[in-house]
Amino acid sequence: MLPPRSVPSERAPGVPEPEELWEAEMERLRCSGAPVRGLPYAMMDKRLIWQLREPAGVQTLRWQRWQRRRQTVERRLREAAQRLARGLGLWEAALYEIGGLFGTGIRSYFTFLRFLLLLNLLSLLLTASFVLLPLAWLRPPDPGPALNLTLQCPGSRQSQPGVLRFHNQLWHVLTGRAFTNTYLFYGAYRVGPESSSAYSIRLAYLLSPLACLLLCFCGTLRRMVKGLPQKTLLGQGYQAPLSAKVFSSWDFCIRVQEAAIIKKHEISNEFKVELEEGRRFQLMQQQTRAQRACHLLSYLRVNILIGLLVVGAISAIFWATKYSQDNKEESLFLLLQYLPPGVIALVNFLGPLLFTFLVQLENYPPNTEVNLTLMWCVVLKLASLGMFSFSLGQTILCIGRDKTSCESYGYNACDYQCWENSVGEELYKLSIFNFLLTVAFAFLVTLPRRLLVDQFSGRFWAWLEREEFLVPKNVLDIVAGQTVTWMGLFYCPLLPLLNSVFLFLSFYIKKYTLLKNSRASSRPFRASSSTFFFQLVLLLGLLLAAVPLGYVVSSIHSSWDCGLFTNYSAPWQVVPELVALGLPPIGQRALHYLGSHAFSFPLLIMLSLVLTVCISQTQANARAIHRLRKQLVWQVQEKWHLVEDLSRLLPEPGPSDSPGPKSPASQASRPRSFCPGFPCPGSPGARAPPPGPSVVDAAGLRSTCPGPHGTPASARRFRFPSVAEL
Repeated sequence: MLPPRSVPSERAPGVPEPEELWEAEMERLRCSGAPVRGLPYAMMDKRLIWQLREPAGVQTLRWQRWQRRRQTVERRLREAAQRLARGLGLWEAALYEIGGLFGTGIRSYFTFLRFLLLLNLLSLLLTASFVLLPLAWLRPPDPGPALNLTLQCPGSRQSQPGVLRFHNQLWHVLTGRAFTNTYLFYGAYRVGPESSSAYSIRLAYLLSPLACLLLCFCGTLRRMVKGLPQKTLLGQGYQAPLSAKVFSSWDFCIRVQEAAIIKKHEISNEFKVELEEGRRFQLMQQQTRAQRACHLLSYLRVNILIGLLVVGAISAIFWATKYSQDNKEESLFLLLQYLPPGVIALVNFLGPLLFTFLVQLENYPPNTEVNLTLMWCVVLKLASLGMFSFSLGQTILCIGRDKTSCESYGYNACDYQCWENSVGEELYKLSIFNFLLTVAFAFLVTLPRRLLVDQFSGRFWAWLEREEFLVPKNVLDIVAGQTVTWMGLFYCPLLPLLNSVFLFLSFYIKKYTLLKNSRASSRPFRASSSTFFFQLVLLLGLLLAAVPLGYVVSSIHSSWDCGLFTNYSAPWQVVPELVALGLPPIGQRALHYLGSHAFSFPLLIMLSLVLTVCISQTQANARAIHRLRKQLVWQVQEKWHLVEDLSRLLPEPGPSDSPGPKSPASQASRPRSFCPGFPCPGSPGARAPPPGPSVVDAAGLRSTCPGPHGTPASARRFRFPSVAEL
């Protein structure tokens, strides 16, 4: 509440009266433009401030009253919409349960899965709005019969008639052959010449994947910056005070027993994360230079071995893809259809096991072991997809190969008359295989393992135990699936719909696996660092998908007898044609200048200036944070000086002051501190630190506050308990 008027008393000269302070505060609040709603006062005080800002006798204008009422209504509607969105949010109750039972790190994985689902639905909405609906509404004219090309293909392969008996409807669905003539693939989209329609389906089809990638990039970057760890700004030595979590973590509005249990688990997991990070920080500070040099040499040795394994793995993927595409006439063609996805899955399953084994041989700390393995798992996952894309390009588009059909038509027209459909089918099979693999591991590996461990007892079953729910591994799996979806936006426009269904089902499969069949990871994850890592890997996958798509759109010849761009040397050539048909000469010259090399130099200079300003602003913010931290410590020290002066001025309690039995605490001298047993940043006792290693308390700061029996906290060396002790 506002400071009340008090009776004037004797004051030292120069000290303002309380009545003067009260009037000064009233004047400041009256002249302040801050909204009354946000002031930290009671409702009666807020009404008084409102009356002071609008004196009686001054009539406000009708426009001002209407504007205030409108702002109030808008604010209330916005708050109601936010409450409704939180109430109707997808999987909110499940996310709350997972976060309370297993911590915010595992919850961030399921939140990331929901974010990918929203990205896929947004991509599907763009494609349906700008391509499918206009294609069905405008009904463009028939493009006419397909071109009948006579291909000069010496020794062209013919499919054996005996292969057809293996083809059934289920296999057609799994390989995508059942949807070849539907809008799932590129070849089913056909329109007439550009001059015969007011709306360009070709331009919409070309720009829709690019717009989807741009929106996904913006959303991922925004989420990445939002989840940026605060320690990058506060410094590596910053440790969050545990006392704040002790006294402010509990929600006193909880009345249900189940919610209370979940909240207890959530607070416990937060303490585990904080203590584990503090223990790792202490271990890093205690390392000597010789130990760091030995670790660096062992890092180099392990990284070289793992790098050789990664090279061998991506070589196996390359040859598997090449063999699958070059032996389509074999009777085992049906098995070869899923050879590349199978090799990719095998490599990504065995690779992390070998990486973990090699890292464990060096006896690294747990944090270093996990980070090193995770880094190479990311490299292996993305490199395998990149090599799969390159091998498809070499086989179908003859990249780096000399072939007669490629010289004549720009691609391997003898074996792939509609090469966009062939690429789309390969990506479709890879997406299907990833989801089937997820289902198989959940119900054929993890579930039987849990049943056997719960049923039998013994050393072997105790060693086997339940499978550990590894957040990085699961994140890499869904990032790989999302990267495949982005790679297929041009060849398979409705692939985001398929991936949305897979992500929706994967949420419930992973939730069942976590709650019933798995155990939480032994290494706790912080939500901010986990979110930052997820978005970083997702951006790498987005870049991996955007580079081949940009090259195909700008440089590769389209198929001659299917799709929208049959008469164009490259899909991007439709843009200059539409510019020449729809824009005046001035607009054409402006666009030509924007696409020329002359515009790149001013653009580069402007980007350099923007980057310089951003870096300068970041450095200024870091300096401001450092100054504010020093100012905060200085203010705390000043308060402690005042506390010491007050404790010296107050008389010591005598024996006759408190009748009754005396406790040991009352017989001791009056303590000079108000935080017994708790960290006190900026206390005056920390001016002259004792020699030797510094004593770090639970908050990560030096403390000299006395203990419960007058013993200084600096004499009680704090040890971070392990997660197992909790």
